[in-house]
Amino acid sequence: MPPAPTRLLALLAAATVLAGCAVPGGAASAPADPSLDLATTTLLTSFDTEDATVATLPYFQAVYDTLIRREPDGTLSPMLATGWAYDAERTALTLTLRTGVRFDDGTPFDASAVKANLDHLRRGDGAAAAVLAGVEAVEVVDARRVRLVLPEPDPGLLPSLSGPAGLVAAPSGLPGEGLRIDPSGTGPYELDRARTVAGYTWVFTRAADYWGARLPYDTITFGYLPDESAIVNGLTAGRFDAALLRDPAQQAAVRNDPRFSTVEQVADLQGLLLFDRAGTVTPELKDPRVRRALNYAVDRPTLLSKLRQGRGQVTGQVFGPRTAGYRPELDTYYALNRARARELLAEAGLANGFTLRLPRDPAVVSPTLAALLRADLGAVGVEVVWEPLDHGSALRRILLEQAYPGLVMNLRQSADDWAVLRDLVLPGTLNPSGYTDATVGRLLPKLKDRPAEADLEALNRHLVEDGWFVPFFRMTYLHVSDGTVTISPQDGMATPSLYGYAPAR
Repeated sequence: MPPAPTRLLALLAAATVLAGCAVPGGAASAPADPSLDLATTTLLTSFDTEDATVATLPYFQAVYDTLIRREPDGTLSPMLATGWAYDAERTALTLTLRTGVRFDDGTPFDASAVKANLDHLRRGDGAAAAVLAGVEAVEVVDARRVRLVLPEPDPGLLPSLSGPAGLVAAPSGLPGEGLRIDPSGTGPYELDRARTVAGYTWVFTRAADYWGARLPYDTITFGYLPDESAIVNGLTAGRFDAALLRDPAQQAAVRNDPRFSTVEQVADLQGLLLFDRAGTVTPELKDPRVRRALNYAVDRPTLLSKLRQGRGQVTGQVFGPRTAGYRPELDTYYALNRARARELLAEAGLANGFTLRLPRDPAVVSPTLAALLRADLGAVGVEVVWEPLDHGSALRRILLEQAYPGLVMNLRQSADDWAVLRDLVLPGTLNPSGYTDATVGRLLPKLKDRPAEADLEALNRHLVEDGWFVPFFRMTYLHVSDGTVTISPQDGMATPSLYGYAPAR
């Protein structure tokens, strides 16, 4: 079942702002640094777990643990759950839970607490509700075991339990209103309310009785600044120890500065997502030849050069390099070929072109991008008409009213194949009309059970060849520190996990 409308808006808002050891934790042998000061452009508005997104996850990781931990390379390790197993049909997932753990309020962590949290998230309107939509019931087996019952296999469930859907709060704080400003969990830190200024600075101090290995910092502070140039100034002045820079101009300001240590990460995807493949709003898009023509018309290298100073990788596919379905040759499948684009339009009976009306969210579509894309498609006879909308109204009109055939977006480049399919191919967030075709219908049942790499590749190749989307490029981001911090980027997330920071050795 597709996510509820409010859930769609929450998920898309998060998408466009722009993620086996026995006991998780930081490197206990590293010399302790009393504090870590992080700069961020991601604003936290609530500590209720149902409001968590991939972008805000580091805030939540300070006070809450997840059921499963995702390592920087994407592998899954025990956290509050020490083990997990599916039944033979893969429609029941049993989690074995850690013992001897207590919440901040003294309540024991057990299966009843996990059920209360999962039910809270499933009933909510946040990012976690969408990924838990396939869970039919949560059953307490005994104090140490909980079972998640599914109507059909869901390959994305386990990875989801390492993110917002796996956060566990004290049951006393549920249904969640009390958690918004007063978080209570089992995490490695506690919110220092006296030093926290909501909307500006959040300070966390080490939890004295944390059950896991000590993280290397006694205090962690998040400082919110909406402008990356201000963040660079803060790094230069010594106010912050580390930050993520998305803006290529700001990356250039620090990349060759010997005062900073930097780590590059190819992260989010930018492109034109076509929602109207059935041709309900724009009838011309129903023909795959038209969608292919759009892809051939876009000059991706020029877009990357003009918009990102070349900082990224052009691509024609929505699957990222860390997924099993990714194939390098599909990145350049649609090399610029405007003659071929015009031929395809003529074959579709559109030799005189057509008009493509798109919403322009200024947070994503800069004047330069708007002009370049209009020129690219105009060169083959497709007139792009940009209709200015603010971010909120654009989301509502596209997802709820389905008033536009597509949207230029920045998307998290997930490392999980099933997350790509769930978010972009299945009915729901970014497929609001529920469009499908025979090839997708044939392959999806195979992928829900035990997905084979060949089937994932076949589906990815079909999406590219059929022109389901018009991707532009993947963006290179820069993790920056003042040299005292080592940063381990998180696979499939632009923002590092809280566990990805350690003192430089």
